[in-house]
Amino acid sequence: MSALKDQLHADLTASMKARDALRTSTLRMVLTAITNAEVSGKQVKELTDDDVLTVLGAEAKKRREAATAFTEGDRPELARKETAEAEILAEYLPEQMGADEIAAVVTAAVESAGAAGEGMKAMGRVMGIVSPQVKGRADGGAVAAEVKRQLGA
Repeated sequence: MSALKDQLHADLTASMKARDALRTSTLRMVLTAITNAEVSGKQVKELTDDDVLTVLGAEAKKRREAATAFTEGDRPELARKETAEAEILAEYLPEQMGADEIAAVVTAAVESAGAAGEGMKAMGRVMGIVSPQVKGRADGGAVAAEVKRQLGA
């Protein structure tokens, strides 16, 4: 079993003992998502820490998007709950990259791909270089926007 999954199970047990309902429900939800990822497909597989981080990132993104939707729908109590869940999930994710760090990674990728001045047709090449470097540490939309900006689109 992955170390991160073990940590999630241990934290679930601790939150249950502490009677922390929000943390308990959030950890149960993410452990269920991890289990679903393990049994999806034709064959059951054990997830690595990277795979678990991918699931955690997807669940955190769902919470952020739901919080935004609830805020726009004038449902602040539900937005607060989703935000709190996202904060709990963020504790298990690596430190998120800032805009300056993303710009630096994209600049280096554009130079190494020799894509300067090629415009949008080089987007796939640059994203292929950048994506593994920022996986789990930056929002894909923010990275794509920075790549487009630097390629002059």
